Amino acid sequence: MGQAKSGDTVVVNYTGKLDDGKVFDTSIGRDPLQFTIGDGKVIQGFEDAVIGMSPGESKTFKILADNAYGQRHDEMILSVDRIRFSENTIPKIGQRLQVNQPDGRTIAFIVIDVTEALVTLDANHPLAGKDLNFDIQLVKIA
Repeated sequence: MGQAKSGDTVVVNYTGKLDDGKVFDTSIGRDPLQFTIGDGKVIQGFEDAVIGMSPGESKTFKILADNAYGQRHDEMILSVDRIRFSENTIPKIGQRLQVNQPDGRTIAFIVIDVTEALVTLDANHPLAGKDLNFDIQLVKIA
């Protein structure tokens, strides 16, 4: 069967945990993850860990924050006047919002604070600044 290499399409089961053991994502209970190594659809450290694995093999590894979603950046947190939200939009802490930019890009934010006058938004990835621990099993090389 061989070992996974760049350019291969692979199918993996995985569970991702933070250092405190909290699971942030898993394929358990749903379809395994399928991706092509080298396409950049998953974080680089995840791709790197799959390279060299054989079908049926399992592995546990850690991806440091800098090699995952990077560090948190305070400049990616901003407060906007609540009046900028439509009357039908009632922002709530934890709510995910998307803002379309004039150049066509979409920026995702999480509401982290709401006052009568301001809504504070965080554009950092929710896993930024965190080391990620994975248990994976290579199901097959497609």
